[in-house]
Amino acid sequence: MDAPNQGLSGNMTDVPVDTPASGDGVGVLSEAETEELKSELTKVEDEIATLRQVLVAKERHASDIKRKLGLTPFNELKQNLSKSWQDVQASNAYKKTQATLSTAGSKTTSAISSVGSVLTRTLGEIKESPTFKSFEESVGNLKAKVIGNENNSKGGYHTPTASSPSAEEKLPQDNAPF
Repeated sequence: MDAPNQGLSGNMTDVPVDTPASGDGVGVLSEAETEELKSELTKVEDEIATLRQVLVAKERHASDIKRKLGLTPFNELKQNLSKSWQDVQASNAYKKTQATLSTAGSKTTSAISSVGSVLTRTLGEIKESPTFKSFEESVGNLKAKVIGNENNSKGGYHTPTASSPSAEEKLPQDNAPF
């Protein structure tokens, strides 16, 4: 049987593995082979424990170095996030998405501006229409009658008549149709 790997430089594929002939492997190995495997298992487990101790010591040493350099976990996270964001911004998908959204924003702005212009023009046309002017005049007359009635009850203005000055001449106007 080959000796187990003693260093870190070997491949795990170099470690010998015996495959028992029967399905469960019990009773296939001789007593000497069993003792040899138990000894090898003990050595491998000891190596694993040693490697864990070395790894913990190396991690502690790296942590001390980072602390001396002022590299806190928060700073590392910020640097990682910053680098990741830069990578995202440099990606083709981000650039295409940004261009698409920019184009969509421009088109939306243009469309809203066009709608606003159309609404302004349409409202101007409605305000100049004979129907709206007739409606505005009716509301003005109604307003004058209501205010005139209020003033009559207080002893102020009288209800406008054909011979008296118009309600517009008597009342201050706010130029609002209502």
